[in-house]
Amino acid sequence: MLRPDRGIACVYLHRAPVDMRRQIDGLVVLAKDVIGQDPTSGALFGFINARRDKLKLLVWERNGFIVWYKR
Repeated sequence: MLRPDRGIACVYLHRAPVDMRRQIDGLVVLAKDVIGQDPTSGALFGFINARRDKLKLLVWERNGFIVWYKR
């Protein structure tokens, strides 16, 4: 869980559909190469599937990544 004293710096949404079988490493690659941002910067990255009924959120918290998956 995110600490209350650390806010999310920015929110980035990858608007093109993403294969929801991607795990943390695949989402990190998208954040770096496609979005062009450092995934450990404290920003929140959002990814959707083609039908837009699933969402994955990726954020770095102190010593590792957190992924939320809504379907």
